[in-house]
Amino acid sequence: MTRHEKRHKSRTALTLATALGALTLGAGTAYATPTWTETGTSHVNSLTSSQGVASRADGTLLYRGLGSVPLSLRVAGWTHVGDPDVARGLTFDAYQGGDNATKKMFAVTTAAGKRTTYEHALDQGELLNNSFASVSPDGQWLVSGEWGTRESLQVFPTPVLNAAAPEPGANLPQAGRISLDKPVTNIQGCDFTDATHLLCSSDAATKEVLDITLDRPLDGQPVTGHVATAFAIPQRSVCKGTFESEGIDYDAARGTLRVEMVPPSPCLVTTAVIAYKQE
Repeated sequence: MTRHEKRHKSRTALTLATALGALTLGAGTAYATPTWTETGTSHVNSLTSSQGVASRADGTLLYRGLGSVPLSLRVAGWTHVGDPDVARGLTFDAYQGGDNATKKMFAVTTAAGKRTTYEHALDQGELLNNSFASVSPDGQWLVSGEWGTRESLQVFPTPVLNAAAPEPGANLPQAGRISLDKPVTNIQGCDFTDATHLLCSSDAATKEVLDITLDRPLDGQPVTGHVATAFAIPQRSVCKGTFESEGIDYDAARGTLRVEMVPPSPCLVTTAVIAYKQE
């Protein structure tokens, strides 16, 4: 297959996914998932970069991996860091502990490197997983997610940025969740493209990016999210086996979407970062 034919095939597949992902919201209001065109792939060290990616205001990229967990946090029991976000010059990280954890934690780090932690005691029925942190465009709400097949996403008042968030040391409470009209599986990361749209990477068997449309911008009250498939994440490697989709980032200033894919062993030492532009 020629390069032109491959590009045409990829573009056709994304267009088909867009058509299949069309939604009808509210009283006859139509929304169709945008078409995303792949623009390139880079590769990063999996040890420090395979869990997530976030874009800073200057266009540089922040990565997270298992090797990114500071020693002080690891000693305190926070052994896993998820997909981060950057908002208002602050970095937001989602941390989780071991299998017996009764809390999850968000860390907020300034540009100067000062880190403050905010813990959330698990509510009844809440899973310990803390897969990602995504701040709403207005800076007021922090979205996160659990593992497995779930019918909602978590919402918290954004530490530091939302006056409703407690001071460090007090329990960070949940706000109204995002209830989803379709179950989602193994969400590794989400990022806002605007106040009512999230793109999320799913590590379900289909390895896809989901487009979630909210009925209204987050306001701390329960809201419904409508789930559609945006596109399948490419699985390309000389190694054969199971891939793992990971973090996702939308750089609003530059209109660039990035999603991570970890290849099978032994190729898993490097992670693919696939970039897209909206047509």
